[in-house]
Amino acid sequence: MKPTHIQTTIDDHRIAKLAAFAIALHMVEAIIPSPLPGVKPGIANIVTLYVLYRYDFKTAAWVSILRVFASSLLLGQFLSPGFVLSLSGALLSLGVLWLGMHLPKQYFGPVALSILAAFGHIAGQLLIVRLWLIPHTGVAYLIPIFALAALFFGLMNGLITSRLLAKKSVQMSAKK
Repeated sequence: MKPTHIQTTIDDHRIAKLAAFAIALHMVEAIIPSPLPGVKPGIANIVTLYVLYRYDFKTAAWVSILRVFASSLLLGQFLSPGFVLSLSGALLSLGVLWLGMHLPKQYFGPVALSILAAFGHIAGQLLIVRLWLIPHTGVAYLIPIFALAALFFGLMNGLITSRLLAKKSVQMSAKK
């Protein structure tokens, strides 16, 4: 049997490396105990936001979706409720980022987009919880707690991403 050779591009390699970094961050986060079930800092989302600014939306979407699928496989959660929650959060977050890219840049930089994406992520998860896992109106009582967590972690991740982008900008200008 003749081996099949898959043609890859530089973009494919870039996406794979960035997704691997996001997966590694997700794995580290998975071992950190959470004070509240379902509340995590989302540090892998820093990679998605960085990629969005450094490259483009398509690359960021690939990195985010690959992270969700690969992490769920590595953690043994593929097709579990946790996987569905993660995927729904990532998809809604990506949708918010896509919309946010079209907002005025002077008001909506990495920090604002990170906060919006965090709200999108938690909204996607709470929607799945309400519609599928716990079809009860009591889920609405969780919204303020999760919204506060999204605001805090979205702010932190946005600030970290801004620093990384500024550092990369300084490095690039120093090379010129």
